[in-house]
Amino acid sequence: MIDFPIELSGVSKRYNIYDKPIDRLKEILMRNKCYHREFWALKDFSYKFKQETTVLLGPNGSGKSTLLRIIANVLQPTAGRVTCRGRVTAILELGAGFQPEYSGRENALLNGMLLGIEKKEMLNRLDQIADFAEIGEFFDQPLATYSSGMVVRLAFACATNVDPDILLVDEALAVGDIRFEKKCRRRMEHLRERGKTILFVSHNMGMVKYFCDSAVLLSNGELVADGPVLDIVPMYEEIMESEEGFGAKRSFEVPSLV
Repeated sequence: MIDFPIELSGVSKRYNIYDKPIDRLKEILMRNKCYHREFWALKDFSYKFKQETTVLLGPNGSGKSTLLRIIANVLQPTAGRVTCRGRVTAILELGAGFQPEYSGRENALLNGMLLGIEKKEMLNRLDQIADFAEIGEFFDQPLATYSSGMVVRLAFACATNVDPDILLVDEALAVGDIRFEKKCRRRMEHLRERGKTILFVSHNMGMVKYFCDSAVLLSNGELVADGPVLDIVPMYEEIMESEEGFGAKRSFEVPSLV
């Protein structure tokens, strides 16, 4: 058992915001003038994720998706260090990492090879991926012909049928039918029982309370609180209902930060 499969130290992510597209060009041509303002999606975020199921909570814009993308190595941090121990798979925004002109089969094969899995092993896993995705003959059709639900099916099948050590899920199960959502939950429960590390974003508090061991609460790119999920969810719900937003965080006691 690994104590901390995911470790982040001083991770920050900055975006340069331009009021007009031409301002970006002006800044390149006029090196001594600044035409942008800075937006920090994450600010000096340090945390050690345990080998358990953890949910990231926070309002829109708090940095949850940015954090998942950095852990997945889809985004590079502006500063800081990320260490992941084991094979990482991710289900991020719809169709992320997939090529629309490739078939589902080709995308599944490419996805596995990008994870460092040998082609022979991936070829042996394709039938399992196709069976789980349940998209029939579309498995050999271009992704551009897929519905959003079919893309989610393929993404989840690819991410969970390659024996991941760390699974990252960004609200992907919100798209698709109820039956397939239940099937995905069973697969995630199976991974959890096998001691895999699962980190995901969800606004479904029923699922969060049932499925998660711990929670991390973020605001404006910073860590606000962390702890057992049943302790953090009421804080999140109180904050979301408060007219003062995260300015009200001083009104309640938060657990010690890791």
